[in-house]
Amino acid sequence: MMLTAIAIDDEPQALDVVKLLAQKVPYLDLKATFTNAMEALVYLQNNRVDLLYIDINMPDISGIDVVKSLPRAPMVVFTTAYSEYAVQGFELDAIDYLLKPFSLPRFVKACNKALEKKLSQQTDAVDSIFVKTGYEEEKVLLRDILYIEADGNYITWVLTNKKLLSRQTLNDIQTILPSSQFVRVHRSFIIALDKVARIARHELTVGDIQVPVGASYEHVMKTIREKLI
Repeated sequence: MMLTAIAIDDEPQALDVVKLLAQKVPYLDLKATFTNAMEALVYLQNNRVDLLYIDINMPDISGIDVVKSLPRAPMVVFTTAYSEYAVQGFELDAIDYLLKPFSLPRFVKACNKALEKKLSQQTDAVDSIFVKTGYEEEKVLLRDILYIEADGNYITWVLTNKKLLSRQTLNDIQTILPSSQFVRVHRSFIIALDKVARIARHELTVGDIQVPVGASYEHVMKTIREKLI
């Protein structure tokens, strides 16, 4: 199992240390690093990662405030030279708190904590979620979901017996649906793998509806074919 991650720190030298240590952890895939926290927030709006390494004491916006601003934050490891921030970090359920300068063994310990949490999350049996529709939340069984379609800031949940409308984004949805059962195939569609009835070159038949497969998502076709075999 791999952990995907990004790192945010206003000091390039500190990011270089994280890059170097990350290369030594075989199950860690450091996708990107940022000296600008706002650029990192834009990245996180469009990309899912498991883990965020972030400095606390940064100009313009603190690492604490960055994490608080995320609607569904990934696991967090705070990195800082100031030990007085530790309590705030753990109040946000941070995986770990690395005091600079940190060693490879200490870095690996933090990575192991994140990996253990990811493993425990994936082994937890989840068979339903709650979908907010207006001022209410409705329980939805995962087995009833055919696909989810985005239209602006709204999401249509297409179930076997009805449809639900909620004000969310597909990025939000991806964080709560198990990746072993659901996959994004288009900027506007997430489908249930076990509901795929037919595969064509650029579309899938889910139930009795044709769902397009975006050009940048064609790599997921292999996953879908393996699921159907």
